Amino acid sequence: MEAIATPCAAHYAGAPPHSFGGRVQLGIVFPHHEIGTDAGAIKAYAQGAEALGAHHMLIYDHVLGADPHRPGGWAGPYDKDVAFHEPFTVFSFMAALTSRIEFATCVLVLPQRQTALVAKQAAELAILSGNRFRLGVGTGWNEVEYEALAVPFAERGKRQQEQVELLRQLWVSDSLTYGGSFHTVTQASILPRPDKPIPIWFGGIAPALLRRCATLGDGWFPLGGPNDASAKAISTLRAHRAAAGLEWDGFGIQAQAQYRGGNPDRWRTHASRWQALGCSHLAIATHNAGNASVEDHLAAAREYFDAVGELAAA
Repeated sequence: MEAIATPCAAHYAGAPPHSFGGRVQLGIVFPHHEIGTDAGAIKAYAQGAEALGAHHMLIYDHVLGADPHRPGGWAGPYDKDVAFHEPFTVFSFMAALTSRIEFATCVLVLPQRQTALVAKQAAELAILSGNRFRLGVGTGWNEVEYEALAVPFAERGKRQQEQVELLRQLWVSDSLTYGGSFHTVTQASILPRPDKPIPIWFGGIAPALLRRCATLGDGWFPLGGPNDASAKAISTLRAHRAAAGLEWDGFGIQAQAQYRGGNPDRWRTHASRWQALGCSHLAIATHNAGNASVEDHLAAAREYFDAVGELAAA
C-alpha cells in the first residue's frame, strides 16, 4: 500500500481525544422507527434531549430493509417496514437546532459506503456542529444491503480497515496519493476539512474487529450487556492497545440500556456493572416500550436519568 499526504500530518489513529476521568456520560438513542417523519417532532426531540442534559445521541444505520415475502423468506431483526433515518442528514438537521449535545452513529455500516464521500459528509457535519460528532462504524450483517449497494459482502472487514486509514488521511491532507486494495486516490483532497480529529469508534465483537478497534479506534460499541463476554472483550482491547504501545486512558466504551422492561433498581444495577467495567458512555433506548410521542420518549429518558444520574456522576 502506498500513501503519500502533502503536507504530512501526524497520524492520530488510536490517539484518545480526551480523558473521561471515570465519569459515565449519559445519552439517548434516537427512536428511529417511532419518531416518524414530521420535522417539527424531530426538532422537538433533539432540543428536548439537549434540555434534559443528554450528553450525546446515538442513531442506528440501515439503508435498505428486505421484503419478508422475498424468495426464501426473511428472518432478520428488521424488514422493509421498519424505518431508519439517514444519519448524516438527520444529525446535520439537529446540529443546526442544538448547541451542546454530541451526535454519534451507532453504527454506520461503513463498507457499504464510498469512503471519500463519507469523509466529506463527516467533515461537514463536524464543522457545522462545532466538533460534536463521533463516527461509529461497523461492518453490518445484511447481505441484502450489500447486494443493492454493489459492495462484496465477504470483503467487508478488510475494506473497513482500509477505509478508516483513508478517512483519517483525507481529513488532514491537502493533496493525497493513496493506493490500497480497494481505493485509489491520485493527488486529490476534500475541502473543507475538519479542524480537529473526528473520533472513530468501532462496533462488533469478532476477534479481528477487536484488534482493529484497539489499534485504529478511539472507542468501542459493545453488542451485549455488562456480562462476561463484554468483560473479556474489554480485556482483549486493553491487551491489543498495550501491545501496540497505545494508552488506554481516553479510549471510550459506549454501552446502551433499555427502557423497556426496566425499573430504577434494574437500571442502577445495570449502570453500576457497566461502570465497573470502565464504561465511559451509556445511552438509554426508549423505543419498543410503548412510547407513542416525543413527549413520551423524553419522559422515559428523564426517568432513566433520574434513576442513574448520581451513579453516573460518581
